[in-house]
Amino acid sequence: MVDKNVVRRGYDDLASTYAADRVEDGRGRAVLDRFRASLSPDARVLDAGCGQGTPVLRALSEAATAVGVDLSRTQLTLAAENAPAASLAQGDVIGLPFRDDAFDAVTAYHSLIHVPEGEHQTAVDEFARVLGEGGRLLCSEGPEPWHGENPDWLDTGVEMQWHIAGAEATRRHLRNAGFVVERESTVDDSLADGDDARWTLFTARLTE
Repeated sequence: MVDKNVVRRGYDDLASTYAADRVEDGRGRAVLDRFRASLSPDARVLDAGCGQGTPVLRALSEAATAVGVDLSRTQLTLAAENAPAASLAQGDVIGLPFRDDAFDAVTAYHSLIHVPEGEHQTAVDEFARVLGEGGRLLCSEGPEPWHGENPDWLDTGVEMQWHIAGAEATRRHLRNAGFVVERESTVDDSLADGDDARWTLFTARLTE
């Protein structure tokens, strides 16, 4: 079971190391760029789990009105430097601190994978709640279910925990929340930390 306090403390403690380990190119970036290009100039976009603000939040803020939310206060401090045009808030994806229908689009790169077991549907329901009808979502998940923890993530001595629901469960969560999946992409990096993980990126539209 993922402990969100462990996740928050982990990203607080290794913020600089994680930021240095992120990559900004690869197919994951191409999917993001395609999504960004589809947004209207007056779109309001939420990056849920924005981390240090690069590359996702910064890219979004160049094309639309962007807002970032993250559990980690230290990550948000970095995001303020890296994506100065974006607004920021501290919060949890299973209880987003925004009103209903507040956004036209939501991105969630590597944030669902830290949501505790049993709360993934709640997180996707929250994405639907803050989107208006026709709102669009870009999110990442691992292809297969997996639970894990690492007491020495990125060789920092900092603990991190994950619960990956898997692509099949995520398709179900999206459908239950009223989304229609428009595109799926499998990528090797997906703006990740340079490991060999593969990720599924879902582009979906809210129809209910």
